[in-house]
Amino acid sequence: MTRLSDAAHVGAVRLQVGNLARSLEFYRGLLGFTLLSSDESRAALGAPGSRRALVELVEQQGAKPVRPHSRLGLYHFAVLVPDRPALGRALLHLHRNRVALGMADHLVSEALYLSDPDGLGIEIYRDRPREEWRREGGGVAMATDRLDVEGVAAAAAGAGWTEMPAGTVIGHVHLHVGELAAAEEFYSRAVGFDVVTRAYPGALFLSAGGYHHHLGVNTWARGAPTPAPDEAQLLHWELVAGDTAEVGSLRSRLESAAAAILPGGDDRGFTVRDPSGTAMRVVAR
Repeated sequence: MTRLSDAAHVGAVRLQVGNLARSLEFYRGLLGFTLLSSDESRAALGAPGSRRALVELVEQQGAKPVRPHSRLGLYHFAVLVPDRPALGRALLHLHRNRVALGMADHLVSEALYLSDPDGLGIEIYRDRPREEWRREGGGVAMATDRLDVEGVAAAAAGAGWTEMPAGTVIGHVHLHVGELAAAEEFYSRAVGFDVVTRAYPGALFLSAGGYHHHLGVNTWARGAPTPAPDEAQLLHWELVAGDTAEVGSLRSRLESAAAAILPGGDDRGFTVRDPSGTAMRVVAR
């Protein structure tokens, strides 16, 4: 099987939201993303010092919010901040603003969980150095342990949160899928991700280049429908390939696998739907 190059990673996520102004207040005003461009129905946001979009918002006026585990597609997208002090500043900032948070230590990372105004899931996390990751069964050991809240908060060293830190990226996406076997066939055998761990019941974690995961898939919403056109949802997520040659190779593999490639696209990029209907946009770095 052909594997993705070590350079492959997650790019932007494109979200359908019910009220653009409300979402901008959340993503820009609360979380501190930088506004890169906008018009009446769309906005692109990134991190300071970069023109690279990380979150793209598309307004479908009045789109219905979603409840957790009620639809296939997005479980959460994960915002990777550069270090533990940045995570500590985020934790204190969100607590002061009375944002409901989930928290976890995943051994490879420390994470906060929240939802946007449309119910779309977000993780904000920091990675531990790779040399601290424990290898297990040919993959990376992960768990869901209690977060050291006091330690993370102390790492902020009294500094406040003013904006998303420079160097922030989208580290991974996690999707609800209908069947794990079909998801593995698509994302591992056709796309070329490596399976990193099967340790979580009903879930699978995959990556390129030895990362702990660029993609999580789970069946925790098995039996749920795909989002309706009038609901908040993930419109697509980006897989950034190493170059145009890798984009072409990936497209050929997906065509051979009879994947649902959408019309259009070229050697710079194309869009394909996974077996559960979630769109992935493949682009060249």
